[in-house]
Amino acid sequence: MVCAVGVKELKNRLTHYLHRTKQGEEVIVTERGKPIALLQPIKTADQTTSLEARLSRLASLGLLTLPTRRTRQQPKPIKISGPPVSEAILDDRL
Repeated sequence: MVCAVGVKELKNRLTHYLHRTKQGEEVIVTERGKPIALLQPIKTADQTTSLEARLSRLASLGLLTLPTRRTRQQPKPIKISGPPVSEAILDDRL
């Protein structure tokens, strides 16, 4: 798993995030929403396992820009009254 945390939150709860790192989780440290550091267990120091961590690294190198908005939600299905569309297709075929 991966979590992102701001510098201030990390400073206030360092022990908590170090414990999460000991459990195998990667912690991306952000400053004003931009990734600046990655805390990861020593066992995986040579490799970054999560997609978020790899993208954060590329963003810190200036090779890509991370999105500033949250991802879109799935659109809600539209309910239509009347007979099913499948019936209309079958009627049209006759």
